[in-house]
Amino acid sequence: YEAIKQQYRPEVPEYFNFARDVLDRWTDVEKEGKKPKNPALWWVDGAGEEVRWSFEELGVLSRKVANVLSDACGLQQGDRVILILPRIPEWWLVNVACMRTGTVLIPGTQQLTAKDILHRLQKSKAKCIITDDSVAPAVDSVGAECQSLKFKLLVSEGHREGWLNFKHLLKNAPSDHHCVTTKCQDPMAIYFTSGTTGSPKMAEHSHSSYGIGLTVSGRYWLDLTSSDVFWNTSDTGWAKSAWSSIFSSWIQGACVFVHKMPHFDPRIVFESLSRFPITVFCSPPTAYRMFVQHKLSSYTFKSLRHCVSAGEPINPDVMEEWKAQTGLDIHEGYGQTETVLICGNFKGMKIKPGSMGKPSPGYDVKIIDENSNILPPGKEGDIAIRVKPTRSLFLFTCYADDPEKTEATIRGDFYVTGDRGIMDEDGYFWFVGRADDVINSAGYRIGPFEVESALVEHPAVVESAVVSSPDPIRGEVVKAFVVLTSDYASHDPEKMMKELQDHVKKVTAPYKYPRKMEFVQQLPKTISGKIKRNELRQKEWRK
Repeated sequence: YEAIKQQYRPEVPEYFNFARDVLDRWTDVEKEGKKPKNPALWWVDGAGEEVRWSFEELGVLSRKVANVLSDACGLQQGDRVILILPRIPEWWLVNVACMRTGTVLIPGTQQLTAKDILHRLQKSKAKCIITDDSVAPAVDSVGAECQSLKFKLLVSEGHREGWLNFKHLLKNAPSDHHCVTTKCQDPMAIYFTSGTTGSPKMAEHSHSSYGIGLTVSGRYWLDLTSSDVFWNTSDTGWAKSAWSSIFSSWIQGACVFVHKMPHFDPRIVFESLSRFPITVFCSPPTAYRMFVQHKLSSYTFKSLRHCVSAGEPINPDVMEEWKAQTGLDIHEGYGQTETVLICGNFKGMKIKPGSMGKPSPGYDVKIIDENSNILPPGKEGDIAIRVKPTRSLFLFTCYADDPEKTEATIRGDFYVTGDRGIMDEDGYFWFVGRADDVINSAGYRIGPFEVESALVEHPAVVESAVVSSPDPIRGEVVKAFVVLTSDYASHDPEKMMKELQDHVKKVTAPYKYPRKMEFVQQLPKTISGKIKRNELRQKEWRK
């Protein structure tokens, strides 16, 4: 880790464009025969269809899409484009084409409702939307209310009134395109944050923030080289897909593996890891929690050497169970839509299960109090990144069109993440919870993650969410919403509650045990799979 910190000295030039300065350079390396034969993108649909593109083919096709955007749609540098597609190759082409044209990409997930799409179109003032047959009707139902929307591109074999056919235009577009000149700090993309608290904000990123800033992820956290085949299971609507399935992997010249997988299915994951030469794998904690419920010994992941997780904290017992079954550690990382990797368990580091690891070499990360004072090891506070006197270029630029919310993220010399944490004596960071998720019971501060981790260690618990609940004596107490495994679902609820309470008292400090408990079929989650604790908390306090 110390060596990584010494080595990491990123250069940020005045002008930078990921498509020209990274992807096109890999094309040159490929042509010179200096790169392993791995494709740049390897897509499978699970039904026998495959796409394998070299960097050269990715370059040719993305230039054709760039011509569709600039010629057929007349889009100019700085115009905003909303992209809502599943995991299909066209999603990657549009990402690269937007870089080539200097248009600002705004990805969205297919699970967005018509109301969500309306909010995004109106707030972003996007001129163009690119989607498929499943989302087009929702766009049409709100399109009349979106004055800025001028072009609708449909990725489909069929035709739809009022839409341009993307595949037809792509087929006929010329493959010559001159990449626009973009400054390092010009806007490249806008990501709507997942809104675990409040409505989603538009986090704007520059060409350098992800395009150069994610070098640290690709090289040191994901441990990628140009020989690797990397599979990240993220939904295309989220920043994590850009992090891992575009920037971190292609900075290193690695192959991005994609399974169409319309619905998440652990068996498809296990079969793919067994069948394809996937060397590095990334999935969120929710997925790993599902994986360890299965017997993995019947599968052999012969090429897999490195596993990572991000999105929310991963429970230590899930890490231990995964290692027991596969022999592999899970390297947890921590970041936000607004940042690149903030902390990580980097290669060569000792892993402390439950810890987010150590700060990324790209940031000066501290735990601070409400007055911006840096706290000593062992003290809980706000996780923050120093931005004064020099703000890292690898942070988001702003919340687009919202200077007040942007300003509210700064406290003293720091960008405040909104997450609470602790740094231990060895410099490892530990996640406590979102600042507004932390429970204050009779003067004791309790982070939900520790209680959830204790609960999930019990064989009866699939997952849980812990929130504050009003109490006349203590002010608030810990309440757990618990999803039970099928083997325990029929057990007596009173006895089950007592058993789980006693279990938590043994595993963690007794004052943290959940005094209230509710057994539920499922937990409310954001579209990206993060637990919506604020929704559960509001429900409790409205009673």
